[in-house]
Amino acid sequence: MRAKQGSVPRIAEIRALMHRFAFLLLLMGAIAVMVLGRAEPKFFENARDIVTDFSAPVLDLISRPTATVDRWVQDVHDLIALREENVRLKAENQRLLQWLTLAKQLQHENNELQNLLSFKRDDISRFITGRVIGSGNDFYHTLMLNVGLDDGVRKGQAAVNNKGLVGRVYATGQNSSRILLVNDINSRIPVRIEETRVRAVLAGENDKSPRLIYTSADSGFEVGQRVITSGHGGAFAPGIPVGTVSSVTEGGVLVDLYVDPENAEYLRLMDFGLNGILPDTE
Repeated sequence: MRAKQGSVPRIAEIRALMHRFAFLLLLMGAIAVMVLGRAEPKFFENARDIVTDFSAPVLDLISRPTATVDRWVQDVHDLIALREENVRLKAENQRLLQWLTLAKQLQHENNELQNLLSFKRDDISRFITGRVIGSGNDFYHTLMLNVGLDDGVRKGQAAVNNKGLVGRVYATGQNSSRILLVNDINSRIPVRIEETRVRAVLAGENDKSPRLIYTSADSGFEVGQRVITSGHGGAFAPGIPVGTVSSVTEGGVLVDLYVDPENAEYLRLMDFGLNGILPDTE
C-alpha cells in the first residue's frame, strides 16, 4: 500500500516536468525542422510529399460527408426556389389570362360600338346608346337596356344597330328601358318595298320572320326585295332598313330581318323628333 501511495506523487511530478519542458521541446523541434529544411531541402520536400500523399485520402474521406450534405442542402434550396418560382409563374399566368379575357371583351365591345357608328342619319335629333342587360321569353319578345329616362330615353324611339331596325322603346324606367322587337306578335310597323314603293305593315308573329299584312293582291312582291320603314303615321323616320322578302306564297309574304334581335348586344335609340304614337302593349 505504501509503495502504491509513493508512486502517485512521482507520476504527478513527471507530468509537471513534462508540462514545463513541452513548450521548449516543441520550440526545439520547430527549429530543427527549419534547419533541416534549409540544410536538406530535397529531403524535406520529399518528406512533405509523402505526408501529403498519406493524408490526402484521409482528408478526402473525411470531406466526402460534408460535401454530400452541402449538395443535399443546395438541392433542397433549389427545390424550394423552383417551387416558389412555379407558384409565382402560375399566379402571373392567371393574371395574364384575366387581362387577355378582359382585353378580348373590350375589343368586342369596341367593335360593336364602332359598328353602331356606321349607321348614320342626317335627320336624327339625338341618340342614346345602350347595352342589352336582359331579354323576354318565348311569348314576349323584348330586350332590356341599361339606359332610361335619366339618359333621355322616351317611348316610341327607334332601336337600331348597324344593320337596321331592331324594335322600338315601349317602356321606360329611370335607369332602364324595354324594347319591343319587330318580330314580337304585338309589333306593327309601317314599311314599304324599296324597289316598288309598295306600302305594307310589318307584323311580328313571335317568329324569326315577320309577315307583311294589309297588302293588295297585285303588289308584285318578289323574293329579295328590300323592306324599309315608310315613315307613315309619324312613328318611324322613313328609310330605316328592316329586311328582305324571303317568301311569297298564298299564305302571305315573309321577311328575313337584317338584324337577329335575340343576339343584339348594343343598340342605338334614335330620336327623330316625331310625334307619331304607336299603341302601347302594356
